[in-house]
Amino acid sequence: MLLGEQEQILSYNGEVLLFQLSNTKHVEGAADKTTNLCVRRMAFNRDTKLFVQKSSGEFSMRASHLKIEIICCSCTTDSRTGIILPCILIKKKKRNNVTKYLLLLLHSSNQFEQSFHFKLNYELKEDIKLFTGPSVLWRHANKLFYISSDTCTVLSAPVQLSSVVWTGEMEDKGTVVLGIRTACLPDNEDQDEFSTSDRAIWGSEFFGYAIETQKMLTGTCFMPHAYSRVVSSVYVCKNEILKKQLRISLVAITHKNQLIWFQDGLPKGVCELPYEKPCSVKPAVTSSNDVLFVVSFASGNVCVVQRRDSLQVASKWQKVKSVLVDDFIGSGSEQLLLFFKDDSNTDVLSTFKITDLGEVDYVSGINYKHDAPATEGLQENGLLTVQALETRLQAGYTSVRELQQHLRLKKKVIFESCRALIDLVEERTHILPTAEEEGLVSLWHGVENPPHSLSKETSLASKVPEHFTEKLWQRVVGDSLIVGVKLTESSYLSLSDVSLSLLVDQNFSSISPIIKCQNKFIKLNKAFSALAVSSCQIEPPPKKMKLDLHGKYDMKKEFPQLNEAKSVIAVTSLSPLLAFHRVCCIVLLHAKKQKCRTDSLQESKKITVLCGKISLSLEDVSNGKYSVKMLKDNNYCTGSLEDILAVLAGSVRFSFQIVSSDCTLTPVNSWLLGEMECTPFKECHDNIFCHKAGIVYGTVFKWTLKNPFEGLLMLFCRNLTVLFQCLYSLIRVLPPGCDVKLLKCGSKGILTEQLALALEKEMLTSRNSFFSKESKAGNSLTWGNEPGKTTTDVPMALLDSAEGVQQFRKMLQNEGEESMLSMNQTMNGALYQEISLKIASAQRSSDMIAWRLSKF
Repeated sequence: MLLGEQEQILSYNGEVLLFQLSNTKHVEGAADKTTNLCVRRMAFNRDTKLFVQKSSGEFSMRASHLKIEIICCSCTTDSRTGIILPCILIKKKKRNNVTKYLLLLLHSSNQFEQSFHFKLNYELKEDIKLFTGPSVLWRHANKLFYISSDTCTVLSAPVQLSSVVWTGEMEDKGTVVLGIRTACLPDNEDQDEFSTSDRAIWGSEFFGYAIETQKMLTGTCFMPHAYSRVVSSVYVCKNEILKKQLRISLVAITHKNQLIWFQDGLPKGVCELPYEKPCSVKPAVTSSNDVLFVVSFASGNVCVVQRRDSLQVASKWQKVKSVLVDDFIGSGSEQLLLFFKDDSNTDVLSTFKITDLGEVDYVSGINYKHDAPATEGLQENGLLTVQALETRLQAGYTSVRELQQHLRLKKKVIFESCRALIDLVEERTHILPTAEEEGLVSLWHGVENPPHSLSKETSLASKVPEHFTEKLWQRVVGDSLIVGVKLTESSYLSLSDVSLSLLVDQNFSSISPIIKCQNKFIKLNKAFSALAVSSCQIEPPPKKMKLDLHGKYDMKKEFPQLNEAKSVIAVTSLSPLLAFHRVCCIVLLHAKKQKCRTDSLQESKKITVLCGKISLSLEDVSNGKYSVKMLKDNNYCTGSLEDILAVLAGSVRFSFQIVSSDCTLTPVNSWLLGEMECTPFKECHDNIFCHKAGIVYGTVFKWTLKNPFEGLLMLFCRNLTVLFQCLYSLIRVLPPGCDVKLLKCGSKGILTEQLALALEKEMLTSRNSFFSKESKAGNSLTWGNEPGKTTTDVPMALLDSAEGVQQFRKMLQNEGEESMLSMNQTMNGALYQEISLKIASAQRSSDMIAWRLSKF
């Protein structure tokens, strides 16, 4: 907004620059005059709440018989250094109708530099813009002219236009001029029918012109041509090239007193302005990341439009001399600085207001020290508002949690309905969930009798709904039998401590019923990339002892939760089984099922699921019935998902960190694909299979390159001999100076997370055991008095005789003994043993993880 011919104001890096022209004489009485262009740098002092002068400078010009005026000022980029500097355009009007223009740059030392000058036989009056270079652009006689510091020559653009609404930089376009011109339809112009008819109806069109490339830009990418007759000023907020198309966001003000938001050429919002004749618009980003559009009017009024859900006028002011946008208080965000008209004071900076329509609000002439009580009142009101919002947020969170519980219940009902329908179609008896599974409490006291034989165990397993497992499979890898169970993705049950047991069928009485095996989890991601994450060794019990799957023998190991794994695999030695020519094994799945109680605590119940039976004979193994088949097919290794899991489960994993300080690790990839003849699995591309003939055949590699100089090599080998041969071959191709380091099993971050979960489980186990003790011990107490009857209920007539006093004394003594008994509750030995075993098991798990973590 212009202040006058002799005075201009500008913001630069949070400072206010005040430019003023003043006339002086060299010698008293002389005719020659000198005009000085003075600048004062003013900064806002947050202590005094006033603008104070930091420095000043001046530029002298001879003004003999000349009229000197300030045309405009702006901040532009100096193309020589790329630094943004204040730029001022000065006009010197001579008597012979020749006008000279000077373009000055102001440096940080307050020194003025004349960038260039030019002469015209007319005066600049319409659409004067300063832009990068520095350069000057103007419109005269419906033609576009410009001059820059590089050429110092006035150039004319080959366009006819009626107005210039914006000038600025665009991505891949350079300096672009947006204007409005009369609609023209040249024969060689390739436009769609809508654009042609649109321009023909409205008679004018919106267009863009790139000065550097001298190319025209289609106006429809900015706004429809129908708006070209009413738009008076535009500000381009964002422009980018996306998929070879120009994407533009801009705001425009119109002669109809509107502010319109356009996105990619289409109107997205409109706001009615409170005053008439808007002349300019510029943005401001405040501390709350709100985008404000500051609109100035020809009458000296200003309004601010806020863009949130919709465009709306946030504030407005009248009698404004000038409005600036910058970070005047040094907070890191922008504020508005408004200078108001004051006839009683000629100083421009005397009456001002700094605001961001939020926390920042400074007004000249107010003593903020005396306003401390009001400020405290505002803070108190703000605190109360925050507390009310927190209460509403908590209520909303509670509602969301209740909705989530309701949705989980709906999913559970739908799941049970599907199970019942499937059982009905397959003509099976549908088994309803037990009361404990549904979180219900029985009114009858039942006594659980744990099974003590294999037949009872399998019969118990058959009673559990068989919907945990999806597929049972077996493979033979070397001297190992691999038995795998693919778990379903049932969401209504949460399983933990999952493991497999291989039991020999009862027909083979001479064999130990339990087969020594090792359990492994296979972790699967979306790309079916597999990795064994944990394993445990299950020791066989002594012969001729009954099978007990409820805690006498440690046959299970704690594993990650089910949502981290999808398949559980048992690995056992093949040779002892083949000694009997033919054998049949029962596969049992052991797990703990989590259930929620009414007090939001969790309890676990051990379950056993019969997965099925597998048969194995020497003839089948000899014929390769269960062998792993890995073949090459179009640079991929074909094989079923079960084959891949079997290879990984039957191997030992080793991880090596390879670091090279001088050369890149490109030879590792070449070594894998070349010398080792590896191809990626078709099911999971992360792992590659070695087809090289010899002992290394069947080795699986996984090479992860963190950066060109560091990588992680993971090997799945059958034994140490294969590992040493692979390392020997690898070292020969690695660059000199490479460091190969064996990494320990597991990750420190994963173990830390597992330790936190184990400690949480230990705490919950102790708390659950305490509540269980309170409830069970409380039920075992027996009281002598009737419920609700105390010594205070004895009638007073009983104390009139000696026998009554003696009876009252006995009642009082009994009540004291019962009170002591209630304070010293006890429990039976079985309950104490059960609680001690649970706590000890949880502590052992956390101690084991802590010991592993201490090894890092």
